[in-house]
Amino acid sequence: MKFLTAIDRYIFRLVLMPMLAIFVLAASLLILDKMLRLFDFVATEGGPVSVVFKMLANLLPEYASLAIPLGLMLGILLAFRKLATTSELDVLRAVGLSYTRLLRVPYLITVALACLNFAIVGYLQPLARYYYEQLQFELHSGALGASIKVGEFTTLKDRMALRIEESREEGRQLIGIFARVADSKGQVLSISAQEGRFLALRDQPDTIILRLMNGQIVQETRKGSPRVLSFTRHDLPIVLPAIEKFRERGGKDREYILPELLRIGWSDNLPQSERVASQANFNYRMVEVIMMLLLPLLAVALAIPPKRSTSALGLFVSIVMVVAYHKVNQYGQDVAALGRIDPILALWGPFFVFSALILWMYYRVAYVPGGQAIGWLERGSEFIVKRLKSLLARHRRTPLLSAAAE
Repeated sequence: MKFLTAIDRYIFRLVLMPMLAIFVLAASLLILDKMLRLFDFVATEGGPVSVVFKMLANLLPEYASLAIPLGLMLGILLAFRKLATTSELDVLRAVGLSYTRLLRVPYLITVALACLNFAIVGYLQPLARYYYEQLQFELHSGALGASIKVGEFTTLKDRMALRIEESREEGRQLIGIFARVADSKGQVLSISAQEGRFLALRDQPDTIILRLMNGQIVQETRKGSPRVLSFTRHDLPIVLPAIEKFRERGGKDREYILPELLRIGWSDNLPQSERVASQANFNYRMVEVIMMLLLPLLAVALAIPPKRSTSALGLFVSIVMVVAYHKVNQYGQDVAALGRIDPILALWGPFFVFSALILWMYYRVAYVPGGQAIGWLERGSEFIVKRLKSLLARHRRTPLLSAAAE
């Protein structure tokens, strides 16, 4: 007997397409929202556009860790909902296939995605978060060439003011240049040029040459009229301001990979506050990954609508439950990191409560005849919908009755 039957392959196809679609949709929405803010931020700092896409690439692991569990759960939920609303699920149950047996393929997908998510949150996400903050720092400090903004005066070392009207060819050609330079003796030079370009010096990395073409130099003197000199080419050395180096990785607990968190969290040679924060972050990552193993049970429990109903209330409830659990974990991590509560209790407590709720909901659907995980909620929503329809129908009839009475 083959391990995967035709039914398993059929369920795999039902799960795969909506899961991938939701994963792509969720990741795209998160990226688009962040992209607009990053473009505004980079434009304000005067950095190159390419850095936006580098920053977005470093955000992908964080967004993937959120989109993978959501896509997995909704993919399984929509697959089983389709089986239930088309009565295919009743046929499969009638031939002796239990819900647990039908979850074979979804659990194979779940284990694979849980391993992938473990690698992301344990190793890839901390490194990507660090590189993202490094790019932000370099934008602020000007290490990415963002210190000289077009159309604005830029002060360098308090002795030079530089203004560039226009930049072409990604900064290789500068148009409309004005510079005001003061030396140690108090002499001031005002330099204007039609165009120019920056040149690097191999032996002096802290100094660059601004080669100016077709301009004038006005030397101000304390006595007498200023001296004016025209030139076709003039090299102006510029001493670059010292750029502070970015900190080493690990300045925050979110930037440590799992082995580093284990070493810090259970070390006797470090301060208590640092150890508690590392333990909270480690447990937060663990509960987020392990909870994925219960998502197929939650998806099936909320996918089966009542008989002769096509209600999609379970879809809404599933999203609310997963997002709420994620927010509770974030709050538990923050409180535990402050030392106000034990990290085990703050993070594994909600995990066991949520797990018990999911197991009970699955048991109601899979082993109780006619059982519904959220039957009371379905009945309540049905009652509310009927009341709203009745009120709307009464409101539409009232003008007609009033007109007839007149």
